[in-house]
Amino acid sequence: QVQLVESGGGQVQAGGSLNLTCKASGMTGEDPVGWYRQAPGKQRELVARSYGNGNTNNSDFARSRYIITRDRGKTTNYLQMQNLKPQDTAVYYCQAEWSKTWGQGTQVTVSS
Repeated sequence: QVQLVESGGGQVQAGGSLNLTCKASGMTGEDPVGWYRQAPGKQRELVARSYGNGNTNNSDFARSRYIITRDRGKTTNYLQMQNLKPQDTAVYYCQAEWSKTWGQGTQVTVSS
């Protein structure tokens, strides 16, 4: 059974940084993992995705301030967020793509 646990969220002021971690179990190191976020009243959207071979891709809005990393063949993923803005406030989730399993999410709140 695939399980994912996110951590690292919190409250920061605009311009600050946070590092999120997604620890996964029950999946192989080849399973792609995506980071998503959902702001109040909005749909969940993809932030970035990592693959088992170490490749990553970011959504357009996340290219300049978000870095997703993952050791090749491993299941733990990291999302570094820099120069945060109030509009980045959301619950951030990770998902194991093959099984479509979600973690419980971690809240990120950015104050102006």
